[in-house]
Amino acid sequence: MIVRIMGEGQVELDDAHFAELGRLDDELLAEIQRGDHPAFRLTLIALLDAVRRLGKPLPDAALQPSELILPGPDATLEEVKAMLSDDGLIPG
Repeated sequence: MIVRIMGEGQVELDDAHFAELGRLDDELLAEIQRGDHPAFRLTLIALLDAVRRLGKPLPDAALQPSELILPGPDATLEEVKAMLSDDGLIPG
C-alpha cells in the first residue's frame, strides 16, 4: 500500500504491518475522543515513526496515487479529527 505523510512524501508499506499501525491508530482515536492533547501528540509521532520505520520511502519523482494519507507531525488534534473516518486514520 502506498501511504503519504502530508508534507513529507510517500512510503510503500506492506499490509502485514497494519496490525501494529492499527493499535496506534486505536490509541490515537481514543485520545482524540478524550481531548487529550499531550497523549495525542505522542501517539501521532509514534504512528508516523512506525510508518517511516516499516515502510520503504518512494523517490519524490515516483509519484503514485496514495491509498492512505496521514497528517504530518505538526497537525493539531482538531485537524486530525477532521480527517478521521469511523475506523480512525487507518481503515480496518
